[in-house]
Amino acid sequence: MKTFKIFILCALCTFVAQAQKQYQLASPDGKLKTTITTGKQLTYDITFDGQQVLKASPLTMTLDNGEVWGENDKPSKASRKSVHEKVASPFYRADELPNIYNELTLQFKGFNVVFRAYDDGIAYRFVNRGKKPFKVVDEQVMYQFPNDAEASIPYVRKSNGYEAQFFNSFEAQYTNDKLSNLNKERLMFLPLIVKQENNVKVCITEVNLENYPGLYLKTNEKEGQLISEFAPYPKRVEQGGHNMLQMVVKEREDFIAKVDQPRSFPWRVAIVTNEDKDLAACDLGYVLAEPSRLEDISWIKPGKIAWDWWNNWNLDGVDFETGVNNPTYKAYIDFASKNGIEYVILDEGWAVNKKADLMQVVPEIDLEELVAYANSKNVGLVLWAGYHAFNRDMENVCRHYSEMGIKGFKVDFMDRDDQDMTAFNYRAAEMAAKYHLILDLHGTHKPAGLNRTYPNVLNFEGVFGLEQVKWGKPGEVDLITYDAMIPFIRQVSGPMDYTQGAMRNATMENYRACNSEPMSQGTRCHQLALYMILDSPFNMLCDTPSNYEREQECTDFISAVPTVWDETVVLEGKMGEYIITARRSGDTWYIGGITNWDARDLEFDLSFLGDKAYSGKLFKDGVNAHRIARDYKSEAVQAKKGDKMKIHLAPGGGFALVLK
Repeated sequence: MKTFKIFILCALCTFVAQAQKQYQLASPDGKLKTTITTGKQLTYDITFDGQQVLKASPLTMTLDNGEVWGENDKPSKASRKSVHEKVASPFYRADELPNIYNELTLQFKGFNVVFRAYDDGIAYRFVNRGKKPFKVVDEQVMYQFPNDAEASIPYVRKSNGYEAQFFNSFEAQYTNDKLSNLNKERLMFLPLIVKQENNVKVCITEVNLENYPGLYLKTNEKEGQLISEFAPYPKRVEQGGHNMLQMVVKEREDFIAKVDQPRSFPWRVAIVTNEDKDLAACDLGYVLAEPSRLEDISWIKPGKIAWDWWNNWNLDGVDFETGVNNPTYKAYIDFASKNGIEYVILDEGWAVNKKADLMQVVPEIDLEELVAYANSKNVGLVLWAGYHAFNRDMENVCRHYSEMGIKGFKVDFMDRDDQDMTAFNYRAAEMAAKYHLILDLHGTHKPAGLNRTYPNVLNFEGVFGLEQVKWGKPGEVDLITYDAMIPFIRQVSGPMDYTQGAMRNATMENYRACNSEPMSQGTRCHQLALYMILDSPFNMLCDTPSNYEREQECTDFISAVPTVWDETVVLEGKMGEYIITARRSGDTWYIGGITNWDARDLEFDLSFLGDKAYSGKLFKDGVNAHRIARDYKSEAVQAKKGDKMKIHLAPGGGFALVLK
């Protein structure tokens, strides 16, 4: 009898061994490794330089026919390849980017799972090979960490009820806490950071969010675990929300996505590094994206924009009442033309309010006259558009305003990332491209690769930007700390329309919210530095022309800073504390650095410079910037390759340096 039991046990072990199979995949440099296990459950883990940073974590997709991809599945084929190439990256932080990885594709019945290992991250995605339509009931995305690690996460905005969290603007400051202490009733949006031992950080994001709902994460009772949540597909929507420009979901389906044909699903990405500056330099959000679908991009013109809304259309010293009218916008156009600024935007107010009809222009605005005037000054005009107004008549709107001479749209208040809305972003990009229009997608989720697939989409919000100071109470809004976080988290997913450039600057003690005459937190040089720190190919100048004209030296610097780059180097950085970034355009280098509310001395070397002598100009915090935030000093500098530079930053401070 004992012999028989032993035989049964051995047989079971053999069956399990046969049913389960493991595959290893390593990054090109060998430091990052993942072990993929198939059989009863499809899982993967991650080790970094021998340290486990992610325990075996399951991945499944549940279909409406009851099928569960990733459970009790045996691959019929495994194939590998290695890629070492460079990809063009127009309108981004470099003119081209390395795309170097090892790949493993596991082929199952009807679907594949593809894994990629880069030197700075592990990514995977499901691929549907079947032609029969189906619905995705759920996708299981789980991150099981080896300990109760500290995380830096953005919660969705507070709302009444769990479901209401799916209606959000993807704007939030970061909460830093142990995974076990995070609010189990609150959803988190991506990207987010989980910190492991030895300063190893795992940044979780997703790429190729096309026609599929965005991923939220939440905690549960199990220590060290983050699990997925997706907005179900909208069943019934009603016009409402901000100025009747949104479509509010009133009822949802019992599935998250419709699938009508073979397709690839979004990449699930875990970026892993023990150097904070490498997070800020990571390009996986771009190289994992689908290549450009536009054959001709010669008409796409990035640049800076004179913005009206942040400064409340304020001008002083003029002989007309400012506001949404032609005289005001002609003054903005004059300012842009004089300072070499490429665009002026007409933000909310130019179209008749609460009509959701972009063909109804307010009587105070003569658009054709403004377009003609702007053209005569070599300035392009961009129009703000609410989501529903743009979506309901998209092609007519694009055709009409393109023919008039409008250069693009800033589309706002989507405030969702269910499948219906992510599909809209791609449709909008395609339609805008058809009529040679650029897009700035405001009120939306992280870029997730759309800017590579449709390069006419130059910028995205999905950031707790400078607009927050118009209403944010002292002690509740801390943009200085946030500024020292976003290059390492939010910016990993792509560019952001943060809208920097404030000329009214305040210390922590002197800051107050003001809608009509807003002020930034931190120093003047902090604002200047953000033009180098942040990726923003379509970049707002938030303040009023009157303030810029009083601060012409700073305005001259901002106007000269490019918005796209040939090369970007993150020199130094520590998440939440400081960062120094150098960017090259041609033979000219622009270098910016910021700190949090701690004053500090930063030293960096100039080994990245070319083999010539450079001269330039340095903007640094003034001696009294800790008391008067607008205080700064500019000075001429000389520099060469290998030199070291040391600069003192005031609390909330920064510096900006140009070398030619």
